[in-house]
Amino acid sequence: MTDGDRPSFGVIEGDAGKAEPVPDPGGANDEALQMKIAELEEEHRDLDQAIISMEERMPYDRLTIGRMKKRKLVLKDQIEELRDRLFPDIIA
Repeated sequence: MTDGDRPSFGVIEGDAGKAEPVPDPGGANDEALQMKIAELEEEHRDLDQAIISMEERMPYDRLTIGRMKKRKLVLKDQIEELRDRLFPDIIA
């Protein structure tokens, strides 16, 4: 297999193991939060597809796949944080 035959994947920048806090849109409305959630969910799905694609090829790069999986977990945490802001769990 030559380099031209292999699919190219983008490099994930930064330390995926450390979750960056989701910036507060500063009084943004629910619509802005829903848009951000949709954006993060799309990136999460894209990473999932990239991981599946890489795991189907032999040999595959375990380090890159590990980084992608960590990034997916960070995205999942960010999505949950935004959902909690959007729908707070208020116990009466």
